[in-house]
Amino acid sequence: MTHSTRPGRVLAWCPVVLGILCFVVGPVSAASLQGSLRSVKKQRAVADEHDYTVLHSPEQVKRFVRAGYLVRVQGNADYELAGVSYPYCRPEVKLFIERLAAQYRGATGEKLVVTSLTRPTSEQPGNASRYSVHPCGMAVDFRRPWGSKARRWLEGTLMTLEQRGVVEATRERKPPHYHVAVFPKDYADYVEAKATGEIPDTYVVRPGDSLWDIARSLGTSVDQLRQVNAMGTSKIYPGQELKVPDAR
Repeated sequence: MTHSTRPGRVLAWCPVVLGILCFVVGPVSAASLQGSLRSVKKQRAVADEHDYTVLHSPEQVKRFVRAGYLVRVQGNADYELAGVSYPYCRPEVKLFIERLAAQYRGATGEKLVVTSLTRPTSEQPGNASRYSVHPCGMAVDFRRPWGSKARRWLEGTLMTLEQRGVVEATRERKPPHYHVAVFPKDYADYVEAKATGEIPDTYVVRPGDSLWDIARSLGTSVDQLRQVNAMGTSKIYPGQELKVPDAR
């Protein structure tokens, strides 16, 4: 397969933009983090749409870093890297990591741990799919948290984002981690929508609202609303401000 080296559209960092991911109009589909062949093929199709090169060697990775197609991921107060051989990825993926990590730490008090980013095909594990987008710089792996609260928050958020059509996320078991492929164009569209105020960060409960009605109107689920708002029950009251699962 031949790919050009033309990078996808790069979106500059803007501190006022708080959303994580993509704005998608239309019905929300189910998500489970189970993964499938269809999912990995979809990830590769998106990489092809962006003309992302499949990198086969460490030398190719270094060349793409020098050219600016891949950016360095160093960690900060909200996340750290563990065992990452090539700490580089597409710019939109880095932006996703840093926003998700800030929200994760705010919700759980823990740092998010990144365990893999770009990997050339020469260093892919034996069980990796031939459609993997790690060699395209479009994927990130997160370590599975030990605590149940942190796992629920992270899984609920990833499922909501997958429902929105902006990522494909899979719960992997050997070793325990979450594989996330970020769709750069959808991500950029979402950030632009956030910048213009088209997508709310929060929802203020009105008289007569139920959590089920709110979840349906926001395109999410009751469980995900409860998870991201640290709610022990579904009880709500007028004037209460709820975080929107994929737009915090």
